Amino acid sequence: MEIKKITSIKRNEEDGHIDLALRPTVWPDYVGQEKVKKNLRIILDASKKRGEPCDHLLFYGQAGLGKTTLAYLVAKEMGASLKITSGPTLEKMGDLAAILSNLEKGEVLFIDEAHRLNRQIEEVLYPALESRKLHLVVGKGPGARTLSLDLPPFTLIAATTRANLLSGPLRSRFGASFKLDYYNVSDIEAIVRRSAKLLNVKIAGPAIALVARAARFTPRAANRLLKRVRDYAEVNNLPEIDEQAAKATLEMLEIDHLGLEPTDRQLLTAIIEKFHGGPVGIQTLAAALNDDRGIIEDVYEPYLMSIGLLNRTPAGRLVTSAAYKHLGYKIPEEGILL
Repeated sequence: MEIKKITSIKRNEEDGHIDLALRPTVWPDYVGQEKVKKNLRIILDASKKRGEPCDHLLFYGQAGLGKTTLAYLVAKEMGASLKITSGPTLEKMGDLAAILSNLEKGEVLFIDEAHRLNRQIEEVLYPALESRKLHLVVGKGPGARTLSLDLPPFTLIAATTRANLLSGPLRSRFGASFKLDYYNVSDIEAIVRRSAKLLNVKIAGPAIALVARAARFTPRAANRLLKRVRDYAEVNNLPEIDEQAAKATLEMLEIDHLGLEPTDRQLLTAIIEKFHGGPVGIQTLAAALNDDRGIIEDVYEPYLMSIGLLNRTPAGRLVTSAAYKHLGYKIPEEGILL
């Protein structure tokens, strides 16, 4: 079981997630997701006016869109500390019970990957969320008895990339649910510009635009690419990251101007070459790629569909005419290509 308590932001550059140094710590620095921020502001202001913790919140959307950052900002706005855990680390009911019983008044508990909570642990959450009660079973067999503990007022924030996998009873216990969408290019450019300033690197406007277009509309990807471009500039003793340096970095990473990586192109190519453009079922496609179905559905497909290169149909996955053009294939005269 892993619990993290956030008390300060320190510089921590580890690939695979947004650096703590680059994560926004105040609302004005959080770029994009305007509708979500507007609705959250109303909830938070009303809660502070009443002097109560805000309702339990659910954030869902693709990885890297800022769900954890929003959780931190909500806690900071409420003047509360933030405890962080995740669905996979809560293996036993006792794990969650230990966390809940140690919460202090007004604290915010953040559970990442909430769709991976098992149903037994969810059963512990239900009374905790509804009536602030923690029901524990002590002992086994005929001598077992139930203890009920009162919990202090607290806020649960859950995040997931697969909201459809959350059980209905759990979803219904959140006071508000917010979907985080992909960012537009102008917002990603603003994020790259801010991150470059924090990293103390100079980057030209054309290079910012190039990185932003290849960032898959995702802040996490934008920051990851910016760091790789920075590495290239440092190794080559460049005083400023220019467009040529950004292009060279993307070429080394095999990322094209649409942000497609080798695995994305392999997926589209497999459908075109092996299945004549589709439709093809997800299980068959996963076997052809020797990849996990969940990875295809969670990582590859959402972005490919968002830029119009792939469609999901009742019969299976189907590439579009835009995918043929992008990969340099001749568009077949027959078949349905949207």
